[in-house]
Amino acid sequence: MASERSGRHLRSQPKYQRIAAELKAAIERGEYGPGDRLPGENDLMARHQVARMTARQALGVLQSEGLVEARKGAGVFVREFRPVRRRGTSRLSGATWGAGHSVWSTETEGRDLVVDATSVTEEEPPAVVARILGLAEGVPACVRRRRFVLDGRPVLVATSYLDAALVSGTPITESDTGPGGIYARLGDIGHRPVRFREEVRSRMPGAAETEHLRLLPGTPVMLIRRTAVTATGRAVEVNDMILDASAYILEYDIDA
Repeated sequence: MASERSGRHLRSQPKYQRIAAELKAAIERGEYGPGDRLPGENDLMARHQVARMTARQALGVLQSEGLVEARKGAGVFVREFRPVRRRGTSRLSGATWGAGHSVWSTETEGRDLVVDATSVTEEEPPAVVARILGLAEGVPACVRRRRFVLDGRPVLVATSYLDAALVSGTPITESDTGPGGIYARLGDIGHRPVRFREEVRSRMPGAAETEHLRLLPGTPVMLIRRTAVTATGRAVEVNDMILDASAYILEYDIDA
């Protein structure tokens, strides 16, 4: 009965979605591996007896999901980029950054990670961030912006907000914060984070985000707002992150 319902559902889908589902299943089975060329529009038209627009829409579905990429004059190929498995629990362990390691060290697995487009300024934060940090209106925050590029592909842009008076004169105000990053430096000045809270949502990107992350058309972004809190309950950092949704798998280990 369940298989009959599944079959009826597939038949009720538009043709381009059925073709895209078949191609996606073939990729998952390993029939097309990273770097392999998929059947082109002409091949799909002949195989499925559909119009060119239908074949193009089917390939467009896979592109929007980040599974494939179009190469001008060559065709559509399975993407070679391996998604980042973002381990939301272990990456923030004090045993990681407390030992001088990057929070990325648990998930890059030796891959080439570059942090570029780094800037550090003092400016008034958004009102919601100011409330979280306990800053009065008009009080500046130390604002750290950076882009993370993995294996040559931009995957994340992040903006951290901290009380400017709290971190003044520390390496947090410099481009290179040193081993362990921001959280280790906050520990150095007696404000070690002991708890983190993350809020996750998704939406379509704006024009600037599309440019910064070099997103393919139709690719959504994930937004993560992380707040770092000390043992006294003080919020010492708010980090707003915009992630290429096609580049990430979010993983959370939760003890029952």
